[in-house]
Amino acid sequence: MNNRLFRADQIGKQIVDIAFQIHKKIGPGLLESVYEKCFCYELGKRNIPFLSQQKVPIQYDDIVIAEGLRLDLLVDDLVIVELKAQEDYHPVWEAQLLSYLKLSNKHLGYIINFTVPLIKDGIKRMVL
Repeated sequence: MNNRLFRADQIGKQIVDIAFQIHKKIGPGLLESVYEKCFCYELGKRNIPFLSQQKVPIQYDDIVIAEGLRLDLLVDDLVIVELKAQEDYHPVWEAQLLSYLKLSNKHLGYIINFTVPLIKDGIKRMVL
């Protein structure tokens, strides 16, 4: 396994642990923005670099769309995290994350939906 893939996997373990910690401390039912602030705080406490609400340009033929997509979190320039706080799981989230991975040239992403009784049921790991 090359170094970037190993690092992404290690970051992924931290992301899952952070999701468990946040869900344990504050539970389901809050706004997505609250979970995002808590997530950023936890990443910072662990000295894991991240960008929040990262804009990623998209190239289509001869044009560049400057604000083509916006990632909730880009962790260590390796892992995309999309945070959700909705009762119903929408399969389009998976298509969205796969598109984000492809368009940003990343290989690992997570959908984390905090509005579930057990956080393990709200975490979806996706690899491109």
